[in-house]
Amino acid sequence: MPYQSLKIKYRLLKDSIKKLDSAIVAFSGGVDSALILKVAYDILGNKTIAVTSDSPSVPRKEVKEAEKIAEGIGARHIVINTEETKNQDYLKNPSNRCYYCKSELYSKLREVADKQGIKNILNGTNYDDIKDYRPGMAAAEEYGVISPLKDAKFTKKDVRELAKRLRLEIWDKPASPCLASRVPYGMEVTLRKLSMIEKAENFLKDNFGIRELRVRHFGNKARIEVKESEKKFIEDKFFLIKDKFNEIGFDEVELNEFKSGSLNLLLHV
Repeated sequence: MPYQSLKIKYRLLKDSIKKLDSAIVAFSGGVDSALILKVAYDILGNKTIAVTSDSPSVPRKEVKEAEKIAEGIGARHIVINTEETKNQDYLKNPSNRCYYCKSELYSKLREVADKQGIKNILNGTNYDDIKDYRPGMAAAEEYGVISPLKDAKFTKKDVRELAKRLRLEIWDKPASPCLASRVPYGMEVTLRKLSMIEKAENFLKDNFGIRELRVRHFGNKARIEVKESEKKFIEDKFFLIKDKFNEIGFDEVELNEFKSGSLNLLLHV
């Protein structure tokens, strides 16, 4: 977008955060929450605390990377344990599963905020997110969580552009939703499934350098989703990949084109 328009949105973003005395940032380590943390820390300094959720539904690599990013920004960082995987409403995996996850997260963030004497909780929801099916937004509203990017009408493109201008190294980092998002709605979420998904995705990323992918868990079948430009590469290594996936616990493996939120397309909402 034209720089002037981005400059206006950036000013609105800063103005909204300046009104806050202090803030907890729900920090996943993705580019959206990283931008919020960067701007909040630049304005509020040590009155900004990044808080990251650690649970079986969060890839280990993401927790470690969040720690590294927060350290680079300079903000204080706390990792907390969330227990969504102990909630039967979450494990049943209804179409609003994300609501239960975010309710757990925001309730724990509120506890941290109260202990730290901080009133405001910020998240990285952007303006594009309101066009998608995001039941977690209801939880944010219930807990009074502020979405500065959404309020300033930052699209994902805006977020990446400003993050790049502010020299955040992860400005082009692919989205990495929780591992449970790889399990089709209505199919139970289990710790074993989450572990299988994480191992399978780590294998592909670590050995083949693919940055953006999903391994969907369909019972005994894994569906690997990569961009069209990378499908041939996976096809060439398919037998090697299938052997590893069999070892992980998948009997069948199929290849498909990557599309973020593809399981949401199966919903009639």
